[in-house]
This record gives sequence, structure tokens and C-alpha cells, in this order.
Amino acid sequence: MTAPEPAPETGTPGDETPRARIMRWRKAERERQIAARMAMDAAERRGLAAAIGERLDAAVGDVAGRIVSTYWPFRGEPDLRPWMEAVAVRGGRCALPIVVGKGAPLIFRTWRHGEALARGVWNIPIPEAGAEVTPDVVISPVVGFDRDAFRLGYGGGFFDRTLAGLADKGFRPLVVGVGYGLAEIPTIHPLPHDIPMRGIVTERETVWPEPAATPAGR
Repeated sequence: MTAPEPAPETGTPGDETPRARIMRWRKAERERQIAARMAMDAAERRGLAAAIGERLDAAVGDVAGRIVSTYWPFRGEPDLRPWMEAVAVRGGRCALPIVVGKGAPLIFRTWRHGEALARGVWNIPIPEAGAEVTPDVVISPVVGFDRDAFRLGYGGGFFDRTLAGLADKGFRPLVVGVGYGLAEIPTIHPLPHDIPMRGIVTERETVWPEPAATPAGR
């Protein structure tokens, strides 16, 4: 695994704004993290995903009667599809997030193994006909994360926008980030729009930050 890029406060052109420095650093860190997980052997990724699923059981608790949004694995993300099937067996309903447009929040549609899929943004499979729902639990993949449970994503802002919109409507699902332990970084240098996860689950541990990590007003 290569070393992270220098922190955004150092080694950057003097005419950049602080936000621009952070966004440039995030782009480089995102590329580094994705390359590291893509370099892992597929069998190793499967084993780590299984361990993450076991920790998720404890983090999420009883799923009976609850709607659990997960995701379709993309670019080496932990494959939680077997865990989704287990959720359905235990009485939960699974959903997948759908990008409906640039700058718009995600929507969630129910899906279970065997139901038809269509191709969504970036050719990621999405439910062809599932019901639109509001999840009780949101499992969000991370590109990187820190111990305050801030998530480095792909840069589109979809999850932050979606979680803020749900909160505005009075919905506060349990939001858990998932990723490999190697994705941990000292900080993502959070900006005002960044919303921390309630916790982060890796194959090694579950990180539950102190409530003080949540920005004021969130």
C-alpha cells in the first residue's frame, strides 16, 4: 500500500483556497484508496466482506420488520450481497440506492435476490421495479474513513445530500459505513456539508465515535 498524499495544508500552491486544497487532496486520496482495494485478491476481498457481515449483525441488531438499504458492490467494495440474503431470511427488507440526477438526493427501492435489475448510473445494477421506501438502516460503502466516522466517498455528495434531506423530513435512519480496515486515514478533513456516519464497520472492528464528533446542528 502506498503512502497517503501530504495533508492539504502542506505542499500546495499558495493561491488555492483551503477548500480547494482539501478537495484536491481528497481526489488524490480517493484514487489511492481505490487502487489499494482493487489490488487485493478477489478471494481475500470475499473473506473480508464475510467478516464485515458478521460485525454488521451486531452493529445493526434485529432486522425483522426493518428496511435495510445496502448497495451493489462497485470497484472492489465489500460484497454484502450474501449478507442481504441473510437479512431477508431474518425478516428484514433490503433496498438499493438509486441515483436519479446530478445534485439530487438518492431514492431507495426494495430488492431481493432473484428480482429483475436494470442498469443505473456507472452501469451499477438497480432494482427494475421495487417499491420506493425510506430505510430504517442505511449501509454506506466508504472509500476512506476516519475514527470520527466521517466518510470519504466518490465525490458526488449523494449520501450527504440524501441524509440531510431525510433529517429535514424527520427521518434519522441508523447510518453505518462499511469498508476494509486499510481504508482508515487520520482524517478526511471534514467540511461543513460532511455528515458523519453513526459508526464504521470493517473486518477488524466497529468504530463508534463519541457524539461530539457530530458537527453542531446535525
